[in-house]
Amino acid sequence: MTLKHLLAILLLATSLDSFSADSKTEIATFAGGCFWCMEPPFDKLDGVISTTSGYIGGHQENPSYKQVSAGSTGHTEAVQIEFDPAKVSYEQLLDVFWKNIDPTTADRQFCDSGSQYRPGIFYHDENQKSAAEQSLKQIEATKTFSDPVVTEITAASTFYPAEDYHQDYYQKNPLRYKYYRFACGRDKRLEMLWGEPASK
Repeated sequence: MTLKHLLAILLLATSLDSFSADSKTEIATFAGGCFWCMEPPFDKLDGVISTTSGYIGGHQENPSYKQVSAGSTGHTEAVQIEFDPAKVSYEQLLDVFWKNIDPTTADRQFCDSGSQYRPGIFYHDENQKSAAEQSLKQIEATKTFSDPVVTEITAASTFYPAEDYHQDYYQKNPLRYKYYRFACGRDKRLEMLWGEPASK
């Protein structure tokens, strides 16, 4: 093997390593009430690769929707987001998260009540934890509503994907989805809190 060939191989290996590093994705996990309604605002972002509805924060392995919705497993409905940090930052995801929840309610989101609908940020490392805590301080400093912010910031535990029929529900059942959002009063409440139309 000539020196020229060896240099070419080394350059190719370096390029592949660089591509691998640049294309690394990360995971973010947020709970904001009904997971059907938390997928759309993130799916619209450039840099978000996928959103998955599921359950987090509970004590039972492999819970079903029926068990979680009954409030017996300790889980809350959540979305897990795979994203490219080179295109969209975790801080940007946090901003979208806040503008799509009611942070003034602990065990309720809009028309859905119970700990299985509690809002929360579930961080995956210390950087996410720090960013989440900073974003909370920013919300508390700039909010225009008087009620305190009670959204939890917790280390992520095992995330269990929900059943297939829950994934991309807003795309599979657009009429039912829109009716649910309207009947639940989600958009009206979000606009009242944040002063801008919600992302649907």
